Order: sequence, then structure tokens, then C-alpha cells
Amino acid sequence: MSRADVKKPSLCTTGPLTKEVISQAASTFSKIMKSCYGPTGRLKQFHNGTGGYVRISSQSSVLLSSLCVTLPVLKLLVASVQNHLALFRDSGLFTAIFCCSLLEKYESLNMARYPFIKISKHILSLCIDYLSSETCGCRIPVDFSSSKLLLSLVRSIILSKRACMLSRKEADHISILVLKAFLFTIPQNVDSSAVLGKCHYIPVKNKRVMDSTVYPGLLIEMPEMHLTLPFQRTASGQIKVALFGMSMSGHLSHAGEEAILIHRGISLEAEMLDQLLSLGREVISDGVGLVICQKVIHPTLKQYLKENNIVAVERVGIRMMEPLKKMTGSQPIPSLQFLSPACYGYLKDLHTQCFDSKWFLHLIPDQPVVCSLLLCNRNETAWDELKSCSVTEGTLKDLGCSSEEFHLVTDCFCHSLESIAHSLEHDSGDILTDTHWGHSWSVPPNIPSNSDWSDFVQKCGCGLCNKQEDLNWKMLNCHSVSFLPQNCVNETSVTSADHLVLDCFAAKRNGLQVAVETAHLILDISHIIEDRN
Repeated sequence: MSRADVKKPSLCTTGPLTKEVISQAASTFSKIMKSCYGPTGRLKQFHNGTGGYVRISSQSSVLLSSLCVTLPVLKLLVASVQNHLALFRDSGLFTAIFCCSLLEKYESLNMARYPFIKISKHILSLCIDYLSSETCGCRIPVDFSSSKLLLSLVRSIILSKRACMLSRKEADHISILVLKAFLFTIPQNVDSSAVLGKCHYIPVKNKRVMDSTVYPGLLIEMPEMHLTLPFQRTASGQIKVALFGMSMSGHLSHAGEEAILIHRGISLEAEMLDQLLSLGREVISDGVGLVICQKVIHPTLKQYLKENNIVAVERVGIRMMEPLKKMTGSQPIPSLQFLSPACYGYLKDLHTQCFDSKWFLHLIPDQPVVCSLLLCNRNETAWDELKSCSVTEGTLKDLGCSSEEFHLVTDCFCHSLESIAHSLEHDSGDILTDTHWGHSWSVPPNIPSNSDWSDFVQKCGCGLCNKQEDLNWKMLNCHSVSFLPQNCVNETSVTSADHLVLDCFAAKRNGLQVAVETAHLILDISHIIEDRN
């Protein structure tokens, strides 16, 4: 006999959260995020206290899903960053660190929440306007006639995933394959409705990274590889494809919504099989060479198709249906009653491939808008990591604040951005900033006290700028005279630089916006309702 426990009432906390509660939660969370940030970020190992699967990663998506947070403030912060990652898949650490830094810096200000929110919202709009302008020095335009910039972006993202455990040679190899896969997804015939194709990733564990490769078309794993040769082709040499989104197992529940007439003395199973074989005869007469089913194909129908030189593929799953539609031009057939020649698609060729004792059917289209990337790595953890980047007086009046308040919030905003740059240093070194371009330069630790720190830097953090004699320097997070950074992005600097460290501009800009808006939301909380059951 079961016993029902008395349900506890929800706990409602009223009134704004104190600065101490917000700052303490943000500080601890921020330290974890900062330690993982940047190309040299540290790895974290996650292990459930009661046992289970161990994960090693420095990716924000893994960190946020593995950390157990109980404070409502952190739950809201984690949810906001995860929503950002769902759209851009990058800059999660940047977003979390900046939001936490804003909340920490707010504690040191003797200011009410409303003016802080209003002023920082205005500063955010100025930042977004600048980032969207043509004069923005943070952007590098991509020249699709050259692969160098795209390759640098891919390499920067891959090298930042420390748990991949890739050498420089291996990272270069994977970067080239990822770029090739992207280029395969660009349609050859571009019109107003053109969209990018799909890239299908296939994990191959316990193999050398250098064995990874990319194929135009789609690779579908076949547990039992029996490719009938020669298979049916059209007069033009193409292979006609029938794509079924229904189950062809012969069960009555998968027959569709049409009425089925069953004669006395005939079993349902026999009648369903007869309808499937009738469908098979129609497919054969239409000259179909490849039948693909999202679910299960009855063994008798599969054997019948094989005997008539038709390749039958089953259990491809719903995730493969969209790339199959895009690649072949076919429309999924929803039931036995809706077979029509208009639903058929076409392929250029079929081949078989074998990797790591697994057989794959290689579907080759006329135009490779879909590709398959075989990613090899030494172990499951490494593969998961790889798979898985001047204010005017009028403005002050509009904001309803004093000049002093505005400067306080501006300093808070700027120092929060600087704290992100400082998070790139993980070896107890320091960060210099030049007053010409405004780029960061990493200084190694333990240099002699009587030495000039600028003697130990040669190239900026992103790799675009080289050290020059007339450069002036300032320490990051130190007060100095303001300056207007010069734009260093030009054709010469981009083409001559080696091993650029780049990031996704759209993800960073959205992360900046999400971080500020999340901080405002946390500061604006007045009631917290917690379910204690």
C-alpha cells in the first residue's frame, strides 16, 4: 500500500536580492568559467558523487549541463547562456563571465538598481551600434576567394577545445576537413531561396585523427551490407530513389488512415504483407533503384526488392530524413496509399565504404549540398569534445542620471570587458595593451624586475599585429589616458599573418547582449518562488 506524503507549500521570497547574495553567487561561478576561457583554458573533470560517467571538458555547453546549481540567480544565468548556445553554439564562456563580472562590479557601486540598469542598457546600445558599423575594428571581412581566414577561424575554435588532445598537425587536418565540409554544403546554383545544405558527422573512435576524412554525399551505416550489383538505373544513368517516412514492417497500426478490406478467412498479417508486396511491384515497375525507409522494412519485402536488383535501406531515423530530402529531391511517402511518381528523387551513384569494420552505403548526389564527415579520435572523451567555438549632456538628461553616475557605470562596464581579456591568461602572467591598436599582448610570468616587459612580447593575442618600436603600452585593468584605437584590419595584415586566432563575430555580439540583459533581469528580481517538494 503506497503512502502519499503531505505536499509542502512553495517558498516565496519577496524583495530585491541583496548585493552580497548576487555577488557571492556570481563570483564563485565566474571563477570556474574564467579558468576554462580562451585557447589555453584549463580542463574540468565532472563526476557524479554517487558514481557514473566521467566527463572532461572546457566547453561551456558541457560545463553548464554538468554543474549542479541550486541558487535561483545561477539557474537564471545558466538558462540564459544555454539559450544563447542553442542559437550560436559558441561564446558561452564569454557571456557567462561578462554577466558575472557586471554583477560583481555592481556590488562596489553606491547606486540604486534602476539607474545602473538604464545606463548600462544605453552603453550596450552604443556597443552594438559600433559593432554593427563599417568602422568597427573588431571585424575581419571574409574573402570567399581565399580559404585562409575561414581556415583560421575553424582552427582557432578547434584548438580552444583542449580535451580534443590534438597536435598542431592534427588540428590543421581537422580544420581543413571541416572547411571542406562547409564548402560542400554551399549550393552551386544560388538564387533568392538558396539555403545551406547539411553536414552529417560520423564518429569513429579508437582510430588515428589523421584517418578522418570527408565525403560528398551521405554515408548510411548498413549492419548487413549486401549491395546488389547491378542495381536499377534510369535511361540517363541516374538512380531513382523512393523515400518512405512510414514503417514498412507490416503492422496494421502503420498502414495509414485508409480503410482496409479484409476477406473472411484471411489474416491481417497476410493481407498487410500482400499490400507491401504490391507496393514493391509498383516500385519495381517505376524503375526505382533505391528504397530508403525511416523505420523498419518487412524481411520478405526486403528480400523481394533485393531479388529485383533494388537496394533497400531501413532504420535511417528521422534525423536523416531532411538531408535525404535535400540531397535527392524526393518527398517522404507517408503511407501505402500515397505512392506517386512525383515523390521520387534521384542520385548520381551508389558505393560502399568500410571504416573500422563498419560498412556504409555512400549516396552520391549530382550536386553535393550534403556531405559526411568521418571524425576519428583516440577515445570517446576526445571525440565528444571535438564534435561538440563621448556622451553629450542631452544623453545624460534622457537617461535621468548624473554625470558621476554615468561615469561610474561606464567604468564598471569597461572593467567587466577587461576582466574577460584578463581571463585569457592562465599561467600567472600579465596582459599589456598597446595604445595604438588596443590589442592585448601576453607577458610571461617570472620575468626579471629590472626588465622592460615590452621586450618579452612579439605578436598580439590574435596574431594580426607585430611589435613596433613606437608602440606605447599600458597594463590591463590599470587607469590610463583614454585613446582611440586604430583599425589594423587591412588586406596586407590579414594575408601576411600566420595562425590567426579568430572568433565568431555574430556569437560574440549576441553574447554581449545576452550577458547585459541577464544581469539586468537578475538585478530586477523582486520575488522568488521555490518548489520545496
